Amino acid sequence: MTDDALVSWLLDSDPALRWRVERDLVRAPDDVWQETRSRVATEGFGAQLLALQDPDGQWAGGAFFPAGFDMEDTGTDDHPGQPWTATTWSLNALREWGLDPAVLRERRTAELLAQNSRWEYDDLPFWGGEVDCCINAWTLANGAWLGVDVAPLLDAMLAVRMADGGWNCEWVEGSVRSSFHSTLNTLKGLLAHEAATGGTDAARDARRSGKEYLLRRGLFRRESTGEPVAHWVGYFTYPYRAYYSVLNAATYLREASLSDGTPPDPRAADAIEMIRAARQPDGTWLQSPRHPGAVWFEVDAAAGEPSKWLTLDATLVLDWWDGR
Repeated sequence: MTDDALVSWLLDSDPALRWRVERDLVRAPDDVWQETRSRVATEGFGAQLLALQDPDGQWAGGAFFPAGFDMEDTGTDDHPGQPWTATTWSLNALREWGLDPAVLRERRTAELLAQNSRWEYDDLPFWGGEVDCCINAWTLANGAWLGVDVAPLLDAMLAVRMADGGWNCEWVEGSVRSSFHSTLNTLKGLLAHEAATGGTDAARDARRSGKEYLLRRGLFRRESTGEPVAHWVGYFTYPYRAYYSVLNAATYLREASLSDGTPPDPRAADAIEMIRAARQPDGTWLQSPRHPGAVWFEVDAAAGEPSKWLTLDATLVLDWWDGR
């Protein structure tokens, strides 16, 4: 594609993606992209997902898993992977798609979840989170977005930061070393909370330490050997869900850099070149094999096909990096 054709292809999207193309790539006037963003509540993916909300404020009757789902069934023929339909995943999607939180506030979603939703782990109340760093990071971001006081949850998350600067969801089982997945998901939650509330000095310090954890490893290497930590660092799949990739990490670094007013860090150079190398001759990026699990509906291309979501994120990352 020519540049004009690529932009036209990206603009021919659901409002959940189109407003970001207009704002970040085309740099359209504010009233243009804001009008498109307002349509997330009434058209396309956003409207579809809103229509699936239960009267009790949840989606699929559960906090992290659908009602009645047995975690031991994951990996079976009937349930090849984590279902992506419950409340956490639905709130994540609506927030990331740019839904105006006033829509859910009018539905009293935060209050209904406080009354009706409990974590599958130890039946804990929804807005208090549980022990998993990733779950707590999403809850922190979603709570701040909806105007919930999640300060106690923030304190609990900061208290389980590892000595190496990152996080690991298996800390409760005795892990003392951070994980790429847990650290990135926690960083994204902290940044979203900061954007919604202004954040705290302690949280900003934690974001810096988590970023250092990733950058010391070049976003994909073992610190001990310098070898790639695993093959999945190069799997680019939208929605990102809970999974780590260098594109997911670089997208976070770009957003944090723009928020903090800091330049790109040269230690990410090799990871950026991995992203550049995956660009197709027509300027697109292809969807990797999808993460298995039930979904309400598909929002992106099939595996092996050009992905508009990945193409936008990767294009913005390279523009940010090359403009440093």
